[in-house]
Amino acid sequence: MAKLVLDETGLLPHANAGALYNDELAMLRSVSPSQGMMLESLRDDLECHRGAPDKEPQRRINTLCEAGELAIPFTSGILVGIGEERRDRIEALALIAAAHAKYGHVQEVIVQNFLPKAGTAMHKAKPCPEDEYLWSIAVARLILPTSIHLQAPPNLSDDFGILLDAGIDDWGGVSPVTADHVNPERPWPALDRLRDVTEDRGMVLAPRLTIYPEYATAPEKWLDPALHFPVMDRTDAEGLGRDDPGAFWPEKVTAADVVQDGAEVVLVGHKSTQWYSGSNVKPMTLVPHPRPAAKGRIAEIIEGHRNGQELGEDEVVALFAARGPEVGYLADYADELRFKTVGNNVTWVHNRNINYTNVCTYKCKFCGFSKGPLSLNLRGTPYLLTLDDIAERAVEAWEMGATEVTLQGGIHPDFDGDYYIDVTKAVKSAVPDMHVHGFTALEVTEGAHRNGESLREYLLRLKEAGLASLPGTAAEILDDDIRAIICSDKVNTEEWLECHRQAHSIGLHSNITIMFGSVEHPRSWAKHMVVTRELQKETGGFTEFIPLPFVHMASPIYLQRKARRGPTFRENLLMHAIGRIFYHGLIDNVQVSWVKIGTAGAAQLLQSGCNDLGGTLMDENISRAAGANHGQMMTEGRFGEIVAPMRRTLVQRNTAYKFLSPTAGA
Repeated sequence: MAKLVLDETGLLPHANAGALYNDELAMLRSVSPSQGMMLESLRDDLECHRGAPDKEPQRRINTLCEAGELAIPFTSGILVGIGEERRDRIEALALIAAAHAKYGHVQEVIVQNFLPKAGTAMHKAKPCPEDEYLWSIAVARLILPTSIHLQAPPNLSDDFGILLDAGIDDWGGVSPVTADHVNPERPWPALDRLRDVTEDRGMVLAPRLTIYPEYATAPEKWLDPALHFPVMDRTDAEGLGRDDPGAFWPEKVTAADVVQDGAEVVLVGHKSTQWYSGSNVKPMTLVPHPRPAAKGRIAEIIEGHRNGQELGEDEVVALFAARGPEVGYLADYADELRFKTVGNNVTWVHNRNINYTNVCTYKCKFCGFSKGPLSLNLRGTPYLLTLDDIAERAVEAWEMGATEVTLQGGIHPDFDGDYYIDVTKAVKSAVPDMHVHGFTALEVTEGAHRNGESLREYLLRLKEAGLASLPGTAAEILDDDIRAIICSDKVNTEEWLECHRQAHSIGLHSNITIMFGSVEHPRSWAKHMVVTRELQKETGGFTEFIPLPFVHMASPIYLQRKARRGPTFRENLLMHAIGRIFYHGLIDNVQVSWVKIGTAGAAQLLQSGCNDLGGTLMDENISRAAGANHGQMMTEGRFGEIVAPMRRTLVQRNTAYKFLSPTAGA
């Protein structure tokens, strides 16, 4: 049954089958990410346990310890008001703490109050007094280590906010569709009320999985291999549950009948209605937030930033943990900085992508565009444009009003080092006034290597041929531990930085991109930001920050069940807002990738620190090859539809952020 639920519904089973033996626990470990059993009490003379051998204390102690030996994330707890005394509760909590000290497996302890129920043998018993219950919660928080979460069910207390005051940090399972089957007469509080009560006490409500983040993010120790992907697939970057509303189904795919420039696989069966990068689902509304607010660490960090303090790696990680009204607070501050820096203009550039080949010798595991490594079983048709093809596309773009062509592609095995120079010359010969924005750090480094030239020498030749700026792509995540997983044969962090350092030194500007939401966590995002900010301090050559959320649907690493479904929309918004805050005073422009986030999402990000919509992107096919649903070309009119409700001014720019529209600054 647990396996059926796991495979077919998108839900994660939590086995709560009572006092089990070692072999039973081990069997369930393969299909259930966590298990649980209430210890209840160590007393062996309680009337309520008479005739229930499963409640015998030693048997329950054995189950608790055997779960630890098997490295099963485990839930236990005590029941208050069943005839036990304070000393009994303390002894039970101390035993749970000791088991956790030995095995590290107790993820949460439930402190539950007894309430009599009609139709049971104890229907005339007195309910647990509130003061005894609150005392027990407070004592549990003092006895248990902070690594154990403390839960109390909100439906068993009329004023459940006081449970937070007593020390809990978890509400347990709260369902809008099923009753509490043990206490059906006590309905769950509505999620909105639960959120309001939590936020009224300066806390934020966050969804979690049945397995807590500390365990979900250490799967090699705590999860059966068969559960690594099901858990990863349902988590956000912190190991909590994905907080985008909607149905979440396990994705099943089949080969596309016609690939062309789209994804090689298509979804079949149930389709999730949760938002994800590249989907056509409208994201939840995070801004404007009705009650933006922050306390504690986040408020402290922003206050320090207002007073001129630079954000470090730890501060960035803390900001990425923002939820609820904290997200609105950060978005508002980021938008305040946006207005101070660039005013109310929203810029865009008329451009065309020319991806000259999809054949690549590199094996980036996230890339659904490359048709190179046969080991990845990619089916799309390989292509290589001729120089005449490239020139013709540049002319077409110019005639349609484009001011920029973006040149990127795979690393074709037949290229010599002069290929990129020849491509640049072909474009400039056909359209002398076209801005050539081209070639990633990987392409530049590879070209220089194949020619036996230094980066500086090679970049000077590219500039002489007509190259005007470089994209920041190929950065992915500038954390070499993550690069070893997603792009192990690509340029490393220092090589990417050095390429852009040399480009800036000869007058070629570039931008900072970050591809996020696959396998990494916020610490890696912070590292990426820190190293790029340090280079910007040195050179001043970056013109914008462009977050690129991972599009998972047809990405090889996702199809191989080794990555998440991209970032949540909250994480997307935070990446743009925190980017605005982090680079403030060094980089003026923050761009939103409409092709990955969609127009509805872009509208919210423009209220969260962003000022740029990027390009019209004629012939964008890298995101589409990964499964994105959004179109290949945007028009000025459609950009205007995004901006108009905000009373912001849409301004056409060139690649260097010089205004081209006559209404600029209006």
